[in-house]
Amino acid sequence: MKKLKGFKKIVSTILSVMLILSMLFMITGCGQDGGTADGDAAVQGTDGSASDASGGQASAGGDASADGTSGNAGGTTADGQPAAGDANDESGTGLTEDQPMVQEAAGSEEIEVVESTDKAEKPSELITLDVYSQLANWSGNQIGWYAALLEDKFNVRLNIIPDAEGTYETLIESGDMGDIVVWGDNGAEYKKAVQLGLLYDWEEGDLCKTYAPMIWNNCKIALETNRKISGDGHIYGIGHSVALSKDDHQSFFYTWDLRWDLYKKLGYPKVKNLDDYFNVLKQMKEICPKDENGRETYAVSLWPDWDGSMVMYVKAMATAYYGYDELAVGLYNPTNGEYYDALMENGPYLEMLKFFNRLYQNGLLDPNSMTQTFDQMSDKVKAGGTFFSIFNFAGSASYNTTEHMKQGKMMLPMVPEDASPAVYGMSMLGGNRVWSIGAYTEYPELCMEILNYLFTPEGAMTIWYGLPELMWYYDDNGYTHFTDLGLKCNHDPHYDLGGVTWTSPETGKTYKLGGNFTDGMLQINNTTWVIDTKNPDSNGETFNKDTWRSMAGPAQSTIEQDWRDYYKVTTVNECMKKGKYMVVPGTSYSEPKRSDELELIWTQVTQAIKQYSWRAIYAKNDGEFNYHVQQMIKVCKDYGYDQVREWSRQQAATRYKLQKAEN
Repeated sequence: MKKLKGFKKIVSTILSVMLILSMLFMITGCGQDGGTADGDAAVQGTDGSASDASGGQASAGGDASADGTSGNAGGTTADGQPAAGDANDESGTGLTEDQPMVQEAAGSEEIEVVESTDKAEKPSELITLDVYSQLANWSGNQIGWYAALLEDKFNVRLNIIPDAEGTYETLIESGDMGDIVVWGDNGAEYKKAVQLGLLYDWEEGDLCKTYAPMIWNNCKIALETNRKISGDGHIYGIGHSVALSKDDHQSFFYTWDLRWDLYKKLGYPKVKNLDDYFNVLKQMKEICPKDENGRETYAVSLWPDWDGSMVMYVKAMATAYYGYDELAVGLYNPTNGEYYDALMENGPYLEMLKFFNRLYQNGLLDPNSMTQTFDQMSDKVKAGGTFFSIFNFAGSASYNTTEHMKQGKMMLPMVPEDASPAVYGMSMLGGNRVWSIGAYTEYPELCMEILNYLFTPEGAMTIWYGLPELMWYYDDNGYTHFTDLGLKCNHDPHYDLGGVTWTSPETGKTYKLGGNFTDGMLQINNTTWVIDTKNPDSNGETFNKDTWRSMAGPAQSTIEQDWRDYYKVTTVNECMKKGKYMVVPGTSYSEPKRSDELELIWTQVTQAIKQYSWRAIYAKNDGEFNYHVQQMIKVCKDYGYDQVREWSRQQAATRYKLQKAEN
């Protein structure tokens, strides 16, 4: 796949014009509300002049990811950070039985920091790189503090193109995927781009070895995994959440965050199962009917942005309760390889669908759940409008502000006794959310260098915690700390950065930040290292703030101390490990290409499941709920659901076989 740079430039120019014209009516609908966010970063030179980066729509920010190595529900990521959704998270296997497995070794205990011997030429003027990210909730230019960082280090701004309906098809048809490409999974869509020659070969001209030594020297197994999955012997990218060892699991992601102050008021009632949880939530509404803004409270608030093959929150509830991971159009038991299709009678998906309908029938589910964005939901959580979230990023991360903690209010884990939340194993293979580079970029070296930075210790830290020295730092003994500003942003991701400036230690330029912290996060919405990997720049600590000595001090509020005393723990992970949980091992499992016939059926079926699932959630009584479920089953069967189910079962068997071989 040797490319001629001159030809690339010509083709890229022509295709870019075509792409702009074809996406003109589409791209405006990719953001949250069609407005702009106030978070522009501006660099101030010595002459006092300023150049502004234009804004885009506010989003969840972070990586959310989501859900470990299998690419599931979004949300900061199984890494404990906000992640994008799971619109592309169907999985399968890209390895045939006669292909050798990519073997994981014990691995080293920390990243080897390697400096680049060659540097890409830094543009003399600020340039824009197009980033097509299937994980993004953002449309338009990266803004805020991360825009300042990119401008300072690379003289680059990022134009983020989210995966709105038809975007992938438009890009494929144009023949140009942009400069940097981030995939929701390494399945059929990724492989099609490889087959069409639309992704850059990372070994061409020693691109990765020369301009990304951090990746090349530390991620051999993950790179080889990509070579196997790509299927033509070449490396076109690297998966997310790379680990240096497979011997442990990540931090807990499904933490069952509950308003502990209200739970205390109720007298700590015993919670064994979902029925008990429902009763607790119902009692909470009785003692707290209004939020801080005088609006009605609810047990939980959902959002449809991240729906994939199913309603995301419904299938994620099954993952949080049973430990089953999403697979195709259903759920997968990692302990024995059993597969539960979405429409299985009394299966986990329909069970959880009924749970949310029960909440709705009792006035405990936010009635705007089907129409609101993630950001709108987060605003309600922040104002105390909800009592519960299975995700930490949609619960405690939003609610546990400094102000709330001073008032003795916090969301903290309270897991039903019968629940076995999934926690994701660490894998040197890398997850299925792939970082790649478009084949026709004018700047392959620069793109590679940017990806390399994201894999440096500093680069990984910025993804999660913001700008070095301004928001976090290492003390004289090498231990990691938040600054006062960083601690405020950690407690309140929407903390306003208006009036804050950052002076680059590298260039000496001063940047006005503006906007809030979340708006400024890297809106590509993917991660590099597993957050629980050891940070070589620290003194034995991992990237996970929960492991920092500086964060292991006294409880931050009286209500947190009450929670600690109740469970006899000091950290969330310690609490979660005291209960039952299910480890989902990492594998090289990825989705194979479906036939054109099956793809059509798949699209029709998954759309029907989402449509009728939401109708069932909003059913006014049990009879209406059962009617919508039966209609869902009938419509899906008429479309050819049996083929979808059989294909999915085969993939579950293949995944389990890979899992046993690799773990």
